[in-house]
Amino acid sequence: MCCAAVLTLLAARCPAEMMRGGVGLEDLPQGWHDDRARELALAGLRGHRVVLTMAYASCHRLCPATMDEFKRMQRVADARGEVVDFVIIGYDPKNDSPAVWHQYRLSRGLDRDNWHFLSGSQAATEQLARQLGFPFWTYDEHVMHESRAVIFDAGGAQRTVLGSRISRWSDAL
Repeated sequence: MCCAAVLTLLAARCPAEMMRGGVGLEDLPQGWHDDRARELALAGLRGHRVVLTMAYASCHRLCPATMDEFKRMQRVADARGEVVDFVIIGYDPKNDSPAVWHQYRLSRGLDRDNWHFLSGSQAATEQLARQLGFPFWTYDEHVMHESRAVIFDAGGAQRTVLGSRISRWSDAL
């Protein structure tokens, strides 16, 4: 089965509330640790828009492209004088530890405080992926996934889903 067919099948399994956009930051798992091993609750990010994606630190194709989109979005937010929190949650809790994310952040010059690289339990990771419609699976040592992000408004409500069909994510801000 080709990747597109698998993604279509997985997307069909997403809960109905995700398809309606009814998932808020407070509805998501909350027990995450950032790249400095500090606890962070997603609901605590209310007050600014939040752009959330899932990635894995050793990805060489889609995740770097997603980070480039986030950098463009950061530039748009900066030009507007708007604070936006960028949240990157690791797909692979066994390997995407706070220390690994910290090294990832440093090696890519992503040192702003509004960028949050998070790790959590396998159960929390899978739950968040299901709730927000981030299909993924492991093939050998690789995490197979699509490029996707979700934008939440300052009140924590889901507003926009970004995917590969939208060419410039920064236009969605």
